[in-house]
Amino acid sequence: MNLELRHLRVVCAIAETGSVTKAASLLGLAQPALTAQLQRIERTLGGPLFDRDRRGARPTALGELVLSRAKVLLPAMKGLQDEAARLAGVSTGVGRYRIGAVDGSVLGGLVHRLAADLPEAQISTYPSGRPDELAHMVVGGRLDFAIIGMCGHPGPVVDFGISWRQIALDAVHVLMSTRHPLAGREELDLAELAGAQWVARAGDTCFGDCFAAACSRAGFTPGRIFEVDERACVDIVDSGDAVGLCQPTFRPVPGLVMRPLTGAPLRWRQLIGWHSQSDAAGMAESVHRYAVDAYQEAIARNPGYLRWIARNPAFGPVSTPVG
Repeated sequence: MNLELRHLRVVCAIAETGSVTKAASLLGLAQPALTAQLQRIERTLGGPLFDRDRRGARPTALGELVLSRAKVLLPAMKGLQDEAARLAGVSTGVGRYRIGAVDGSVLGGLVHRLAADLPEAQISTYPSGRPDELAHMVVGGRLDFAIIGMCGHPGPVVDFGISWRQIALDAVHVLMSTRHPLAGREELDLAELAGAQWVARAGDTCFGDCFAAACSRAGFTPGRIFEVDERACVDIVDSGDAVGLCQPTFRPVPGLVMRPLTGAPLRWRQLIGWHSQSDAAGMAESVHRYAVDAYQEAIARNPGYLRWIARNPAFGPVSTPVG
């Protein structure tokens, strides 16, 4: 793993709060995910950065060295980004929509609606697998809107000045081959998949930790998990060698089926955010409406999920402000 600025922000957050748990809350991450990330950072740097006990986390000598460098690098990079944005003249105009997203299922429909209703608008997109990256780009003025997804814990990514609005709350589905013995069922219990092999998209989010915790609550430890890209996920599931996890907005693939899990032990929230002091705030209500419409179009391709939502009305499109 190569050390990145976001890793330095993690180290600084832990040092500032004196606790991995408090740092996780500050950064909008699950505590197990932040712990795993810290361990990867420490392996990269060659040693522990904090002494941790019941009283909290205190920097080691190596940690102090990293913190001293981070306190120089992070402000310098922030200054560079802000100055570059000003020189490039990227302040948002009414005709410009710069949208970053971690999930294309809503982004595609949103862009289509913007382009159809506002043909003169300048629309650009930025894909990322990291919600924190998109949030910082919104704060720095390099994006107008960020569409992110996260597990069902309470808070969104924390960044000063960003307003978050929820697009939807979904029950995560199991993706399996039509040849799988359970494929004919409309709903599955997670415990029924105790002996399965799994595929998952590679990434640095908390979802793997949330999945492991859900399996533990169901009474088992998941078997082998293949971390691959999205195309390979589909191919491995199609081969029948494993099952995967997906959102109900996943576009149907011939030979594969999506099934919700009883009780929704895994949940996925989709949020859209913008800076409250930017010009984008004046367009936020209409952009959020486009995003909800795009989401509803996406789930309409999954009639089984529409029936599931009818029985579980707390899920589906929700427009409650969350930050």
